[in-house]
Amino acid sequence: MRRYIRRYMHGVALFAAGMIAALFLMQPSHAQDDRLTGIRINHVGIFAKDWDATLNFYIKTLGFKEAFTFKDKDGNVTTSYIQMSKENFLEIARATPERPAGLNHVGIWVDDIKTTVAALRKRGVKVEDARAGNSKAPLTNITDPNGVRLELLEYTPESLQKKAIESWK
Repeated sequence: MRRYIRRYMHGVALFAAGMIAALFLMQPSHAQDDRLTGIRINHVGIFAKDWDATLNFYIKTLGFKEAFTFKDKDGNVTTSYIQMSKENFLEIARATPERPAGLNHVGIWVDDIKTTVAALRKRGVKVEDARAGNSKAPLTNITDPNGVRLELLEYTPESLQKKAIESWK
């Protein structure tokens, strides 16, 4: 089990490192004002096959804190945001037969969601208008050529993520 978790976390870390490198090294070569700016990796979403073991690993073993949770209509926790540092999170949701365990998405924090959406559309990327997510952060999604979902979010003052970032100690 430990080897599986270690291998899984190594894969997530390599993926995140690749995303960060791509954001900084593969900037567009055209005019300065056409570049995507104000974007950074903020979280990775995973589906957990063993909810208790996953939360215990991140909270008790690694020492991260649970920033906030979402519950279903019956009061059962469905998703937990685990705060790793001031501005970085893991979004952990329960795996189901329709949502197998593993990587779900990469969360990209943008300074201005409307400007980012407009810039992406200008580049031919299919992207819907932003909508309010469960955390009250405006968000939308795009998919990379490998089928990886990138969740684009703007953290407004009322968003749960912004509140967690501001209360970090």
